Amino acid sequence: MKSPPVILETKLEGLTPLSRGKVRDMYAVGENVLIVASDRISAFDVVLPTGIPWKGHVLTALTQFWLSPEGVIADVTPNHLITTDVDEMGREAARHADILRGRSMLVRKARVLPIECVVRGYLAGSGWKEYREKGSICGIALPNGLKESAELPQPIFTPSTKATTGHDENISFEEVGKIVGWQIAEELRHRSLAVYKKARDYARGKGIIICDTKFEWGVAEGSLILVDEVLTPDSSRFWPAEGYAPGRSQPSYDKQFVRDYLIRIGWNKEPPAPELPADIVRMTSEKYLEAYRLLTGRALG
Repeated sequence: MKSPPVILETKLEGLTPLSRGKVRDMYAVGENVLIVASDRISAFDVVLPTGIPWKGHVLTALTQFWLSPEGVIADVTPNHLITTDVDEMGREAARHADILRGRSMLVRKARVLPIECVVRGYLAGSGWKEYREKGSICGIALPNGLKESAELPQPIFTPSTKATTGHDENISFEEVGKIVGWQIAEELRHRSLAVYKKARDYARGKGIIICDTKFEWGVAEGSLILVDEVLTPDSSRFWPAEGYAPGRSQPSYDKQFVRDYLIRIGWNKEPPAPELPADIVRMTSEKYLEAYRLLTGRALG
C-alpha cells in the first residue's frame, strides 16, 4: 500500500482549534472533540522537525483497537472513543476527509486530570536509573539485585506530573491524592494497573512485551473515563518477546530507536532538534507498523 502523505501541521478550516500537543491536534466538533494524530515525533520532550510516515495512522488504529467495544480492554473501564470513521464525524469533519481519514478520532469531551498515570512492569529507562541510585522507583521499594529489563514482582503505579511543555516529573501517590483527591487517586491506580495487566497478558500472546506505559484519565458526566491515545508505541515501551533477556537493554518497537540515535550523535536534548536521516525515518516507520501488525494480526502499511 502506498504511504499516506506525512502530516506535520493541521489547519482545518471551519473547525475550532482547542489545543496542539507534541503529536496531536484537537478541534471542537459540536459537543465533542476531534483528535488528529499528526506524524510528528518527539524525543526527550522536544518535537523533531522530521515526520514519520504512517505514525499518525498507527497511533489512531492501535488506540481504536484497544478501546473499541470489541477491544481488548473495553470491559475494564469506560473510555472516550465515539468513532474513528470520518463519515460519522459530521459535516464539518467530512470536508477534511482526505486529511482526517485514518488519523483521527471523535471522542467525548472530558475534564482531563493533570496526572500521567505510568505503569511499569519491567525495569527500564528512568526507572532503571532511579533503582540503581535508590533501590526504589517513586518511593516504591523494590527487591535488591534486580537486573536491567527484569520483570518486576508486580506491576507498579508510578505517576508523574503532566507537563504541556518541558519534562514530566515523577511524584508520589500521596502527591496524586493531594492534587485530585484520595478517592480519585485510588481509582486511578486501580484502573491503570487493571488496564495494563489485561493488555500485558494479551500482548505476550502476540509476541510483544509491554515494558511500561502511561495513561491519561478524564471526568465526563461525573464518571472517570480513559482518554487520549492508549497503548501505542508513543505512550508505551514495546519489546519483542523473542530474544528477551534481563541484564541488558532490549530492542524495541517504539520510539526508543529514535532516542538511541539522538544519544549516539551527541544531541544535547535541547531545541532545536536535528533532522532525522532517511534510514532512521524508514526504520522507525517500520517499527511502528510492525507493532501494529503483531498486536492486531493485520497489516496497516
